[in-house]
Amino acid sequence: MAVLEQLTSQKAIDLENKYGAHNYHPLPVVLSRGEGVFVWDVEGKKYYDFLSAYSAVNQGHCHPKIVRAMTEQANTLTLTSRAFYNDMLGRFEEYAASTFKFDKLLPMNTGAEAVETALKICRRWAYQKKGVPENKAQIVVCENNFHGRTTTIISFSNDPVARKNYGPYTEGFIKIEYDNLIALEEALETNSNIAGFLVEPIQGEAGVYVPSEGYLKAAKQLCEKYDVLFIADEVQTGIARTGRLLATCGNCSCSDKHCSGTPDVKPDVLILGKALSGGAYPISAVLANDDIMEVITPGSHGSTFGGNPIAAAVGIAALEVVKEEELAENAFELGEIFREELKTFITTCDLVLGVRGKGLLNAILINDTEDSTTAWDICMALKENGLLAKPTHGNIIRFAPPLVMNREQLLDCVSIIIKTLQEFEKQ
Repeated sequence: MAVLEQLTSQKAIDLENKYGAHNYHPLPVVLSRGEGVFVWDVEGKKYYDFLSAYSAVNQGHCHPKIVRAMTEQANTLTLTSRAFYNDMLGRFEEYAASTFKFDKLLPMNTGAEAVETALKICRRWAYQKKGVPENKAQIVVCENNFHGRTTTIISFSNDPVARKNYGPYTEGFIKIEYDNLIALEEALETNSNIAGFLVEPIQGEAGVYVPSEGYLKAAKQLCEKYDVLFIADEVQTGIARTGRLLATCGNCSCSDKHCSGTPDVKPDVLILGKALSGGAYPISAVLANDDIMEVITPGSHGSTFGGNPIAAAVGIAALEVVKEEELAENAFELGEIFREELKTFITTCDLVLGVRGKGLLNAILINDTEDSTTAWDICMALKENGLLAKPTHGNIIRFAPPLVMNREQLLDCVSIIIKTLQEFEKQ
């Protein structure tokens, strides 16, 4: 391979702007290297990463165990398609299924693909098992959801930016208010054609909205009452991000050596992605027990790259790292410290209205309107001070560092955040 020309930040940005579609609005920083909780730009400036590729890099940048698994497998066998068996996929399926306590796993590549797969499984289950008339199945979703950007998924989004000019939209979805059990039961009891309830345990993209205590457990009970599948989208919240192996675990940490192993909420269908690979490779998965997954038969669903040998090797390594390094426990402990420190500061600050979250998935609400640039400007200032974060929904800043962060690093980051906010208050 020829030696690449060393780019300046501006040159790299110019190349993307000229030759790439403008479907993102990145923070103006050009990264060229990462290790653990840190990233470096092309000029060599070092930053704390407080986004973790939207929680894909929970295990830290370039984790040596994950990288080693990927490179060793890449030197052996990369892709067979599912036309043939390979010697890694079954091992990954067994390891992941036993880790999350399901009978079966269906491998895909991206989070949106996994959500689409779960929707297909749910509908097919409704027709074959529940007896819903063909083409009549409906799925309940929540307002302000974010499950991806495919045509079907944006059909039940209420984000005008994601939806505008992409119609006609896919039918078969009923939107209700998030964290509203009354609305859920009203939808379920009045419609026998409902196949499933798709929900994020915490609405991350919407601004890290944490539902009321007991909401998920009660929602699952309602689904059981009305013979509806409870589908948990844990693409962002799963794999230790919220201080538990899964956010649906509630007070149970499946990776905690003191854990009883009995979760508060067991989804009928579990959707995983992002950190399932530690950010090293596109891997996603849908997990369910046999009575649900058996509706998928040869030819009814597939993916050329889904379940490829590299993905399987990387997936095993990524999950092993979470267990071996006790990342769920670390996220829980550091998250408590982070929110306590920020809450203490907020009592003296008019710029920030509050902090919310679980584990190391947190957000602060800036005291300004959604159409203001204040949150963006704060993130620009944080960048100058050595910490990378991004706003969501205008006036909310999400903070989600790699879970390999230690206490000293976290407190250093809290100092950077507080210093930056103080600078803004003085303006």
